[in-house]
Amino acid sequence: MNDLKYWVAFHQVSGLGPVAFTKLESRFGDLESAWNAPVAEIITAGIGPKVASEANRFRDEHDPDEVMESLERLGIRAIHLRHPEYPERLAEIPAAPSVVYVKGQLPGADEHAIAIVGSREATPYGLEMTRRISYDLARAGVIVVSGLARGIDSASHKAALESGGRTVAILGSGLDRIYPQRNIPIAEKIAERGALFTEYPPGVSALPQHFPRRNRLISGLCHGVLVVEAAFKSGAMLTVNWALEQDREVFAVPGSALSEKSKGTNWLIQQGAKLTTSADDILEELSIESRGSEPPERKSIEVEIESDKRKNALDNLSRENNVLNIEQRVLGLLESTEGPMYVDDITRTLGESASAVSSVLAVLELRGTARQVGTMQFIVDRERPVVS
Repeated sequence: MNDLKYWVAFHQVSGLGPVAFTKLESRFGDLESAWNAPVAEIITAGIGPKVASEANRFRDEHDPDEVMESLERLGIRAIHLRHPEYPERLAEIPAAPSVVYVKGQLPGADEHAIAIVGSREATPYGLEMTRRISYDLARAGVIVVSGLARGIDSASHKAALESGGRTVAILGSGLDRIYPQRNIPIAEKIAERGALFTEYPPGVSALPQHFPRRNRLISGLCHGVLVVEAAFKSGAMLTVNWALEQDREVFAVPGSALSEKSKGTNWLIQQGAKLTTSADDILEELSIESRGSEPPERKSIEVEIESDKRKNALDNLSRENNVLNIEQRVLGLLESTEGPMYVDDITRTLGESASAVSSVLAVLELRGTARQVGTMQFIVDRERPVVS
């Protein structure tokens, strides 16, 4: 659809959410007309003056075609709410994202997807149950969805891949800012055999406030949510709240009455969640024939990742000097510029790839030498000491 670039460009304007997109569509008919409208007319459409001013500034500085080219360089595909490829189940939820960003292939409307969520500090029991259930679900053709966090999330993604099935990781950051960083190798495998998915454009870091919102997408993309281990107050229980609001099925693995991490799941079962001890309990609910239980090959995906690391070791060594050079050039450019710079402007000025510049900016953020101050905007952080 020709107006995709205008959806994506507007989506990168701070403060412009799903309600604002609806107002723009209602007033102008399409986003291209809204993009070309005077700022006074944008305000007339019901957009607040501050946000309208930010939108006006953004479109003065950015060409929608260049915004799309930036996504293409990163290997990221954008899909807007009116596009036929937008996930059908997700489009049904309240405040569905106006634009989503994808690497890989999302579940089709006729495919079953189940979210598996739980504690980051999972017990051996929780990890074992996750591996077995995720493995068997994926073998039966169910797409396993989770949030790429450590603990239950990571175990569910790995087991799905080990089964030869598909899995989707939903991030609370841009797809060029994988979090946690130690899961970058597994994220690359997920993109190859399933999908990485987010509502945040490239350049947006993982911030605490992003994850509760991210959880509504985990449940929204699925037929149901399985909670393996969760304290009574936890992110997994927030995902259950979203699932109930979205009329999704809720499944829970029972645990010890003495375990703090099973208090949430045991309470859910008391409230009517389907008690789940194997994938068969979920497959029966979805009317899918079980392929039988098979212990997951736990180390296969790690072995594959290690093999990839060895294969790329020489390439990485040869890149180190170049990365160091890019770091120095990015830092020098930020230091010599008054005010924040957009990632695209840094990329064009230095003549480097968008992925290389984004990686360097992530490193500079971690070191405390650069700071993100807006969507894809960075400045030198002069308020914090440099950490080598």
